[in-house]
Amino acid sequence: MSELATQRIALTFESAGETIIGRREHNEDALLVRTDLDLYLLADGAGGHNAGNVASALATTAIAHYFEETATDALHSPERDELGLYATGRRLACAVQQANREVIEVAKTNDRYRGMGTTVVVAAVEQARGNLHVAHVGDSRCYRLRRGQFELLTKDHSLINDVLEMRPDIGPSHAARLPRSVITSALGMGETVRVSVGTHKVLPGDRYLLCSDGLTDTLEDDLICDAMMITPAPEEQIRILLELATDVGAMDNVAAIVVHANRAPGASEPPRRVPNLTRPKRKATQEAYPADHSFPEIVILDEIEDDDGFPQIHVVPTDAADLVSFDAIHGVSHRSKTPEGGEGGEGGEA
Repeated sequence: MSELATQRIALTFESAGETIIGRREHNEDALLVRTDLDLYLLADGAGGHNAGNVASALATTAIAHYFEETATDALHSPERDELGLYATGRRLACAVQQANREVIEVAKTNDRYRGMGTTVVVAAVEQARGNLHVAHVGDSRCYRLRRGQFELLTKDHSLINDVLEMRPDIGPSHAARLPRSVITSALGMGETVRVSVGTHKVLPGDRYLLCSDGLTDTLEDDLICDAMMITPAPEEQIRILLELATDVGAMDNVAAIVVHANRAPGASEPPRRVPNLTRPKRKATQEAYPADHSFPEIVILDEIEDDDGFPQIHVVPTDAADLVSFDAIHGVSHRSKTPEGGEGGEGGEA
């Protein structure tokens, strides 16, 4: 057996998940653990009785269904696609976009579902490659506990984060007045949705936590970390976390999934990569274009729509634009909205 094959079977995973109602009248959180698909997902719905719980259930089911339908193709996919992006990461983004479309379609069928939405956080494991791909929309989170270090792997799509990205110089008094619980992205808000995707190498001993804001709004990160370190069993960690949230009077629904990465029995330490300092080859994307070809340095798709209802496009510098680039940009911006009002193309990372 080759060193690469030995490395690919070095990890096994175990998991557990649960949700509680908190002080709400009904539970709008939903979770799904599909070890057969190496898929773990959690959604936090909003929209009131018979709406938020519908949105979160739809999202979890739609994402799992997408992974079922694409499982065979994924077995034969390279780790990275022709653009250099992780294939499973793009698959996750496509699944979330599909879930968004299904939430919107169901919302149109009944007035009581109108305006419903849901956050989502999804983790997909590639056991053969030792990768963990995480996609999220909204403020449901993914954490990693590695060698005592508790780290947030996602960044909330929230008003406060968006403001601080755009206005890092904002004064403390102004920042203090910003609401902390307002999210700026969720499934059901528009025909396409902003999906953030990250890929992380998994090490033996890693512990991952997916959770709704009902947990993080109730317990400090240090306490969550301690709860995950007190016992090695995922089921016990979930039980402790939910009991702690209940003891301090969680106001919201609370949902959590814990995933452990363990070294497979008998597996040896994976081989270390030997650095190769030979002269690097030019990337294929660079070789594909003539040296004198001009491309725009900055392309901006404005949120303000033109008279035809499509985002405006600005290119800097203006003389760097070419027709091929514009065709590609228009294809992306029109993907979810055609002049006839229908959908076009397949969703992807946003």
